[in-house]
Amino acid sequence: MAASMLKVAMGTASRALSSGARAALWKLGRLNHVAIAVPAMDEARAFYRDVLGARVSEPVALPEHGVLTAFVELGGAKLELLEPLGPDSPVRRFLDRNRQGGVHHVCIEVDHLAAAIQQLRARQVRTLSPEARIGAHGKPVIFLHPKDCGGVLVELEEA
Repeated sequence: MAASMLKVAMGTASRALSSGARAALWKLGRLNHVAIAVPAMDEARAFYRDVLGARVSEPVALPEHGVLTAFVELGGAKLELLEPLGPDSPVRRFLDRNRQGGVHHVCIEVDHLAAAIQQLRARQVRTLSPEARIGAHGKPVIFLHPKDCGGVLVELEEA
């Protein structure tokens, strides 16, 4: 799967470079976090804190996103633990298909989110919401449709 994703990414990049497209008005930044859907926040936090010895934040409810979230500090990036807040949560639907949990999405920082959204939409990359919303770090975020991103749910966050 990684090879096919690389092939898709390389094909897209080479088309953009060879088409004479204007330089991007935004830049992709660092990996901010990898989100993991968990069926039980307390158990997941205990594993990363007590077994692996990581610093783990207290859980915070984000009702507008339908999740309870906590962050595991890993130096330059983080793991985000996501527990659904109710039956309508996108994370609940994920856990219905993956009962033990698993990788839910990756979050990458961008230096100008509005420009990124505009340019990606012009390139037929769909977003899961019409507008950016405030995410767990208090910054604007938007999710890109996994069918347009090699099967990966990608969250872009304003740096």
